[in-house]
Order: sequence, then C-alpha cells, then structure tokens
Amino acid sequence: MISTHHLSLTAGQRQLVTDLNWQVREGECWSIIGRNGAGKSTLMRTMAGLRAADDGHVALSGRPLADWPLDELARQRAFLAQSRSDAFAYSVIETVLSARHPYHGNRYWEDSDDHAIALKSLQAMEVADLAARDVRTLSGGERQRVAIAAMLAQDTPLLLLDEPANALDLAHQVSVMSILARLCREQNKTAVMIGHDLTLAHSVSTHALLLKGDGRWLAGAKAEVMRADLLSDYLGHPIEILQHGQRSIFIPKEESIA
Repeated sequence: MISTHHLSLTAGQRQLVTDLNWQVREGECWSIIGRNGAGKSTLMRTMAGLRAADDGHVALSGRPLADWPLDELARQRAFLAQSRSDAFAYSVIETVLSARHPYHGNRYWEDSDDHAIALKSLQAMEVADLAARDVRTLSGGERQRVAIAAMLAQDTPLLLLDEPANALDLAHQVSVMSILARLCREQNKTAVMIGHDLTLAHSVSTHALLLKGDGRWLAGAKAEVMRADLLSDYLGHPIEILQHGQRSIFIPKEESIA
C-alpha cells in the first residue's frame, strides 16, 4: 500500500530518521510511537506528500508520491492533521462535503450521493445532529470528530492520522479507534496513526513503528515491537505491561523520589 525507501528526515541539525525502509500492506493498522520531537508528525506529513524527504522517497502502490497527480493522490490517501484552524464560517456538513471534492471531476456542486456519504460519516462519529452548526462554534472534541468524519467521507484506501484521539473524551477515543480497526479488518483499508496511549494503540493495531528521534527506528508486528524493554528504551521511561484477560495494559513505572 505505502512504503518508504532509504528515507531520511531531519529537523534543523537533528537527524530524526535515518534510512527508513518500511512497508505497510493493505489491511494493516500501524501505530507510530515515540517521544515528543522524535519525528512522528514529520514522517506522517512526508508520507502524505506534504513535506519533501531529506533523502530517499515514499511510494504509494509502488509509485513514488512525486509521480501522482494531486487529484489521484487525494482518492488514494486521506490525512488527518494534528491541529487545524477554521477561518471561515462553514457549516459542519459543508466541511465534510469538501472531502468529496476529489470525486467531482468536472462537477462543481455535490450530488445526492455525496450528501448521503457525508451524513453517514457524521452519524458514524455521532455528530450528525451538528450538521448545520458553524464549525467555529464546536468544542475541540466535536471538531475532531467532524474532521474524522470528513476523512471517512473521502473514502480512501489509505488513512493517515496524526493523533486521532486528540481532544476526545474516553468513550469517543475508544469508539473512534474501534471504527478505524474495523475498517482495516472488514474493508481492507490501511491505517497509520500516531498516538500516545499505548494501551489503546496496542488494542487496535496490528503493527507498530518506534522512532527514537536520533535516526534509529524499529518496525514490526505489535507482539514483536510493543515490548516493555523496547518501549522503555524508545520512550526514555521504564514501561511495565500487565495482562488483564486478553488485554495488555501499559503502565509507566513510578520513579522513586528521594
């Protein structure tokens, strides 16, 4: 689905990622894990085609991103940014309908199919009752769910999400992540997401990519990568994993205070 080839990323004088050779296949659900500043969002923006790689390249379906026309790329991958700014008084339904633009071709106005898809996406995020509201009047959590609804309405095989659970309450964190996992499992969509809740990430992901922030990285199935010793090293803090039934619960160990 999407792959990186000898990819290197820098921020100023810092080497964030070095020689990343990584393949994400159809139907897989990946979590990108690392400390603040480790390069997670930089990598995500590079994968979305919004930032040029410092070395190497990203390929979508075996084709370098630079070779994709923008309208075709928009039908293949959707990107959820970590934050957004709403400068204009668009309604919620207009915001979600804008995600249907890649399918309009020579049409300017949306048709009934676009509206049906937009409403279904709003219902999935439990914000259909806000359809007529100005997006600037929404709470942070409501706005995040509208943004995810727009991503669902874009209906792409690849979903790139930078902290999708950001600003969501506990119930909606669980429901959003469950929806993403179900899309991968039942519709063979592919998801790559950034998050800081290790327990939630482990519960929905099939694979994980760890970023150290100094160039080093580790990718693989979650059972191989989301281990206490590896996470403790990459996150810079000791992690303990507890089993509760079929669930793995990740807990940061408390450091003794002298």
